[in-house]
Amino acid sequence: MQHESPLRDPLILGDRNYHEITTDIARPIEGKANRYWYIVFTIAVAAFIWGFSCLAYTIGTGIGQWGANKTVGWAWDITNFVWWIGIGHAGTLISAVLLLFRQKWRMAINRSAEAMTIFAVLCAAVFVTMHTGRPWVDYWLFPHANQFGSLWVNFNSPLMWDVFAVSTYFTVSLVFWYLGLIPDFGAIRDRFKVQGKPMQAKIYKILSFGWSGRARDWSRFEEVSLVLAGLSTPLVFSVHSIVSMDFATSIVPGWHTTIFPPYFVAGAIFSGFAMVSTLLLIMRKVLSLEHYITIQHLEMMNIIITLTGSMVGVAYLTELFVSWYSGVEYEGYAFLNRATGPYWWSYCGMMTCNVVSPQLFWFKKIRTSLIATFVLSIVVNIGMWFERFVIIVTSLHRDYLPSSWTMYHPTWVEIGIFTGTIGMFFTFFLLFARTFPVIALSELKTILKSSGEEYKRKRAASASAAEVVQH
Repeated sequence: MQHESPLRDPLILGDRNYHEITTDIARPIEGKANRYWYIVFTIAVAAFIWGFSCLAYTIGTGIGQWGANKTVGWAWDITNFVWWIGIGHAGTLISAVLLLFRQKWRMAINRSAEAMTIFAVLCAAVFVTMHTGRPWVDYWLFPHANQFGSLWVNFNSPLMWDVFAVSTYFTVSLVFWYLGLIPDFGAIRDRFKVQGKPMQAKIYKILSFGWSGRARDWSRFEEVSLVLAGLSTPLVFSVHSIVSMDFATSIVPGWHTTIFPPYFVAGAIFSGFAMVSTLLLIMRKVLSLEHYITIQHLEMMNIIITLTGSMVGVAYLTELFVSWYSGVEYEGYAFLNRATGPYWWSYCGMMTCNVVSPQLFWFKKIRTSLIATFVLSIVVNIGMWFERFVIIVTSLHRDYLPSSWTMYHPTWVEIGIFTGTIGMFFTFFLLFARTFPVIALSELKTILKSSGEEYKRKRAASASAAEVVQH
């Protein structure tokens, strides 16, 4: 067993044992949901239905129901696509990169972060399929044998790279997520057998793929987890880099810049960790998981939010410097227009939420406050949405030809679809929390004796007694 310093804060609070951990985490699956779950679920489903209605209305009447125009062809749809893809980034980072670095604090949050990745990519898919205008022929984006002669995808286009990057990211994330669930499905299956619930036991038996918990099973589980972590780590950096190339490979002032790939990756991790914080705080209250999702977990995530937020702030300043240093008047005007033009409010919101607000986490009192963390995590994601809006809309609405300058205003249909994807995200996540273990049960047990509060207290008492004996 690996021991750790008594100075480190425990990651599992209270006098918990292995049985109590299993019971606490399996309770949402085996028992009835509390009223908090039903309140949040009702709101989420209502938003989901409203968004689906707006989506159906768009398909029935056409993209003309959106506020996009000839000058601002990419607007609300791509803004929300990039925002959702960014949110999904933290799941792979927590599950893959932190696994390779053997960070114990990831074990209570990785399952929810991985689920968040799956659901966020599904929400992003709504916008990327709809913005083409003819979603029923979106399969043309993939290379396939066809009857249209020489019709083939353009592999030189970053939009094509986007399709492969996002689909690969989704597939690997889904496999990684499900792989981690298999041992826990086996544990839930066995509990339902003992409780005399054969139907539920049968379902989880199928989901667990015959998991037996033998040494050979665990050995293969560890090996495959490490291989997938190694494969997933490059995805953390490649997916949003390729998304950024949708813009960086163009010649539009404000987009044509080489800083976009690292800038987008830092921003994606920034917004992803903020969304994980929001979800964990809700889940901590709704599912009564205060013993396992601790202040220590939230503080570690807030430190990463502060780091990536500072990186995003440096990227903003670098953009401004390069626009001035380049001497290109079009580039300079693009950034001047962002800050002082008709969309100045979105630029101010972006800078305030993304650069100023994360710096409050330098204060430990704020960094360890549940209310402050919840509020600031929402503020960060509002700011990251403004960032995507600023990059896309303010770079397009005033182009080289002043006679084509125009303003973009979202319609109620676009707002409804975006609201619907938020409802869809929380609906899926809440259903996930009622049917799957929201914390990696098997992994969490591996750190009980090294990071559990009661075990750390006993070791400290034993060490003190040993010192007294020696003296």
